[in-house]
Amino acid sequence: MMTIEDKLNAVVRKVYGGKDVEFSNKALKQLAEFKKYGWNKLPVCIAKTQYSLSDDPKKLGRPKDFTIHVRELKASVGAGFIVALTGNIMTMPGLPKHPAALNMDVGPDGKAKGLF
Repeated sequence: MMTIEDKLNAVVRKVYGGKDVEFSNKALKQLAEFKKYGWNKLPVCIAKTQYSLSDDPKKLGRPKDFTIHVRELKASVGAGFIVALTGNIMTMPGLPKHPAALNMDVGPDGKAKGLF
């Protein structure tokens, strides 16, 4: 069975044309934790810049022989995969504790209320 590290290295080398994957201390701790929970069997996904197959937005297109830097891993266990966050990539924020949609309604006169 391939480890998460093996899977990420395979994507970087065989698909992206890179040479290596480096893991932050945080990611290394997460790798150990994911293995403990059996999540290391899940497929992987890499979140990186849209400008390049590397994690460096200045290396446009398909550079060669680069290193991907994994700073953090996110387990999307319900969806069934692990996401490797690289570089300065940001993910979508979640909803606040009280989403604005809870204040919206349609009054008896048919007009929307609570939009702004």
